[in-house]
Amino acid sequence: MPLFFRKRKPSEEARKRLEYQMCLAKEAGADDILDISKCELSEIPFGAFATCKVLQKKVLDLHDNQLTALPDDLGQLTALQVLNVERNQLMQLPRSTGNLTQLQTLNVKDNKLKELPDTLGELRSLRTLNISGNEIQRLPQMLAHVRTLEMLSLDASAMVYPPREVCGAGTAAILQFLCKESGLEYYPPSQYLLPVLEQDGTENSRDSPDGPTDRFSREELEWQNRFSDYEKRKEQKMLEKLEFERRLELGQREHAQLLQQSSSQKDEILQTVKEEQSRLEQGLSEHQRHLDAERQRLQEQLKQTEQNISSRIQKLLQENQRQKKSSEILKSLENERIRMEQLMSITQEETENLRRREVASAMQQMLTESCKNRLIQMAYESQRQNLVQQACSSMAEMDERFQQILSWQQMDQNKAISQILQESAMQKAAFEALQVKKDLMHRQIRSQEMISEQRWALSSLLQQLLKEKQQREEELREILTELEAKSETRQENYWLIQYQRLLNQKPSSLKLQEEGMERQLVALLEELSAEHYLPIFAHHRLSLDLLSQMSPGDLAKVGVSEAGLQHEILRRVQELLDAARIQPELKPPTGEVLTPTAPQEPPESVRPSAPPAELEVQASECVVCLEREAQMIFLNCGHVCCCQQCCQPLRTCPLCRQDIVQRLRIYHSS
Repeated sequence: MPLFFRKRKPSEEARKRLEYQMCLAKEAGADDILDISKCELSEIPFGAFATCKVLQKKVLDLHDNQLTALPDDLGQLTALQVLNVERNQLMQLPRSTGNLTQLQTLNVKDNKLKELPDTLGELRSLRTLNISGNEIQRLPQMLAHVRTLEMLSLDASAMVYPPREVCGAGTAAILQFLCKESGLEYYPPSQYLLPVLEQDGTENSRDSPDGPTDRFSREELEWQNRFSDYEKRKEQKMLEKLEFERRLELGQREHAQLLQQSSSQKDEILQTVKEEQSRLEQGLSEHQRHLDAERQRLQEQLKQTEQNISSRIQKLLQENQRQKKSSEILKSLENERIRMEQLMSITQEETENLRRREVASAMQQMLTESCKNRLIQMAYESQRQNLVQQACSSMAEMDERFQQILSWQQMDQNKAISQILQESAMQKAAFEALQVKKDLMHRQIRSQEMISEQRWALSSLLQQLLKEKQQREEELREILTELEAKSETRQENYWLIQYQRLLNQKPSSLKLQEEGMERQLVALLEELSAEHYLPIFAHHRLSLDLLSQMSPGDLAKVGVSEAGLQHEILRRVQELLDAARIQPELKPPTGEVLTPTAPQEPPESVRPSAPPAELEVQASECVVCLEREAQMIFLNCGHVCCCQQCCQPLRTCPLCRQDIVQRLRIYHSS
């Protein structure tokens, strides 16, 4: 017996009913009926056919279920006499149905059958067949061999074979039509004897119309008795079914009460949950209000902090202006001192000593510059090779070379400071000798001593500025390290920028030409913010005298494109020449270049920005255009990375991507 599983799980009531009917069928002394109707079955349960076969059940009631097919094992129930599968979902009947030789009643009403198997013609004991409520349009011709068929129920209006008129005339007309189509002679069912239930008769005895009349009456009476017993048992089953339904209704009522109680408990739980939720929402709203107040307070503190930072930056700018003014005063004092020294009479020996010092300092500066140029060239060559070989390791090598350059510059600065101190002492001794030789210049020598004391103060100030410069360089290295960490995803662009910077470095010949320009002309261009024209002026070897003879059109041909700047340069050059004519001592000698002389060394050492000038220009280059100097401070991040022209359309900092709250312009002293 094959194993069948239910496709859809039946309800609890249907499951209990199925268990009850199966237990009732297996009890001792039970009748020969297996009733598993109204159990919401989609397939025959396991063991049902085995029970029906072993216990020789004659009636199998499966109506009001959800069966879609009957198994082929149905043909093994040879003792089955009544099969009721009304109101199911059957699509077809198995061919093994023809093996039910003792089947007398077959009810397949209200299913989805479209045809009947030809094996129904083998049901020699079939007396009642109900196929109404299906989609059957044709009857099998083999049905004519069922000579015992007394009642055939079908939908005559939907029939095609036999025709509707024949089907509407009744069972006898249908059988006559089928016998005529099969070439058989029709006999009424009353002339045929039913075979004995316990024995299998032969086909001739079933088909023969002859037999003793008393035997037919006896069997007819026996069948009537059996059907009356079946009706009694059916009524008893109905009573038991009503009792079971009553108990089931009581159970359902108890179940409904339990459901009502659980529903009330569920409502109470829901009410409790709602109250808890409202309390949580109230706490959340209070917490949100507290957070809003805290946020407002933090915003006020942040605003006040920003105002304090702005005021501090303003103070720093003012302090920078004051330092600029003080440097201008010191410069004017130094110029006055130089003028006084020029007015003084100096002996030939002192002049030669001063000239030797000047030559020595010039040679030292030349060696320093050549060393710097070699280091820069070595750094450029190493950077170019490392960019070709390993882009990842080049940054470390650049840092090492940068540190080496800084250390060498620090050594040069220390040497320059010691030389300045030695020269100060020697000048002091020279001035004391002049005081002994010339009594008339004692007052001027006293003033010179005061100037030397100021020089000592300026030397200490220079040391302090160098310390501050070293601190700024350390901060710059930290910023560069942070920028490297942030620019990992933009490494390719970063090296392109570094390569562009190396390409933009000025050639050594152009630097030497710029150093050979007149100091007043260089100061004039820096004051007019036209220092980017220094390479052009150096390339064409322009001087103040040559500029006084030029027109704005000549400057335009040279490369100065701004019309206002052309007129301003020519006007300022004329003013400088006029002032030099009024005071000839202020006019520099012809061919004077930026090479410092011995008396001019102290003002060179006073300027703290001179040693890192090239590094500062390279470090503060505009990261947008890569051409102009970075002149703007972005707040609140504090980065200096853009020029005045490129910063206008920006809304976020190009380095850290923070919003720009305020922009501050940086002004460098000339």
